Amino acid sequence: MARIRPKRRRERPIKTSVKSGNFRSTKSGAGMTRKGVAAYRRANPGSKLKTAVTGKVKRGSKAAKRRKSYCARSLGQLKRSSAKTLNDPNSRIRQI
Repeated sequence: MARIRPKRRRERPIKTSVKSGNFRSTKSGAGMTRKGVAAYRRANPGSKLKTAVTGKVKRGSKAAKRRKSYCARSLGQLKRSSAKTLNDPNSRIRQI
């Protein structure tokens, strides 16, 4: 009896350059744009990825908690990064 192989989903990673329009430059905050989030969701169906929380938010709101969680997570990543990244104020990881 022949084995039937499951079809593989074609992997199309999103472009991670600023030029592609999916990410903002480090000078403007270094997050993903709406276009980038839409491209990621197309490539990864079922994803819950959202754009960054920007601007003023109410204390204790869902958005404020999400921002606080992101900042804590990125601080942990920053601690594990190289010395070059730690000392560079314009590195992507420091744009919190």
